[in-house]
Amino acid sequence: MYRSRTYHYFVYIIVAIFSFILGWQATSMGFLDGEESVIEYEKIEFEEDSTEESIDLDLFWTVWGELNNHYVDDEAVTVEDKVYGAIKGMVNSYDDPYTIFMTPEESEKFSANLEGTLEGIGAELTVEDHNLVIVSPLRDSPAEKAGLLPGDIVFMIDGKLASEMTLFDAIMKIRGEKGTTVNLSIIREDLSEPFDVSIVRDSISIESVTVEKLDNNIVYLSVNQFNDKTNEEFGNAISEMILDEPKGLIVDLRFNGGGYLDIAVELLSYMLPSDNKAVIIKQREKEDNVMYTNGKPKLLNVPLVVLVNEGSASASEIVAGTIQDHERGIVMGVQTFGKGTVQEVTSFIDGSSLRMTVAKWFTANGRDIDQVGIIPDIAVEITDEDVENEYDSQKEAAIEYLENL
Repeated sequence: MYRSRTYHYFVYIIVAIFSFILGWQATSMGFLDGEESVIEYEKIEFEEDSTEESIDLDLFWTVWGELNNHYVDDEAVTVEDKVYGAIKGMVNSYDDPYTIFMTPEESEKFSANLEGTLEGIGAELTVEDHNLVIVSPLRDSPAEKAGLLPGDIVFMIDGKLASEMTLFDAIMKIRGEKGTTVNLSIIREDLSEPFDVSIVRDSISIESVTVEKLDNNIVYLSVNQFNDKTNEEFGNAISEMILDEPKGLIVDLRFNGGGYLDIAVELLSYMLPSDNKAVIIKQREKEDNVMYTNGKPKLLNVPLVVLVNEGSASASEIVAGTIQDHERGIVMGVQTFGKGTVQEVTSFIDGSSLRMTVAKWFTANGRDIDQVGIIPDIAVEITDEDVENEYDSQKEAAIEYLENL
């Protein structure tokens, strides 16, 4: 795992976006299971010769006093609420949807959702231009079955404006027990009017890797997420398939919002020679951290197609971009999401937590894909007619490409 050297053992996670996977996992917010540091508070003093700009906190305390002394309802807000509110205001001033502060109660609720049976609609969300946006619905999830698409804006949740909620509140409002219903109002770019959709929540169980042996000795591997089990499952699938000497391999990263950065490097290590540059991590005032492929690659000579779409983000883009940079295979589909930042998770002694963008990542050749995405070598779109006929034109194009080699 790629970890910080500061504090104890901060966990670096690269995510689809800072998005909660509703009823499945947080990307992001995509933050996957792992150790988090717990630190005590530090007193910070700004001295005259400090590199920080001159800061006068008199205004802050003046406003604090005015509220304490004159607000009509003196029991409306606790001292604790005011402190957390001030911290959230400071964090929100960075205007980064991937950087968020959570109170102890919010952190506990969030952790409980991850540790228990995960129930919801199965979609990853982020914030773009202050809109709640769907990055991707998970495969076979209630969100996908309801027809939600990457890029859809969640305008209202059960009749309330999503724009007036915090991201955490919106996520928790969409999540819920299996069998219950949530009503969403959706804005879609190519439609003139919003539309409403009712989705029945369900238990969300997603296999990390699924395998399918196709005709003409072509193997199809769908990688749905990058978590602790992905490397082992991918490796087992590879070990089984190489015995048949496959003619070609399709790695499907569509609607994969990301996960652990180091797992993306592990998967690349099956397909590229050892010690090849996999990803470059850039932090403030630190030397670049270059991560390399490792181990004994088992798929060096198998023709490869990587499928991507607008729901492929973060770790998925690392894999696709690095395959593209090293000209190891063909990237096919449509332009990806464009998430090129790394987040760090810190838990504090009172149970609150901070998820913060601490680095940017670049492809092996140094490409910055943040807010740009990966442009496929071969563009293949899925049309409305394809969807209506349940025809996967991208997968079929990949099969045809490998058959014609």
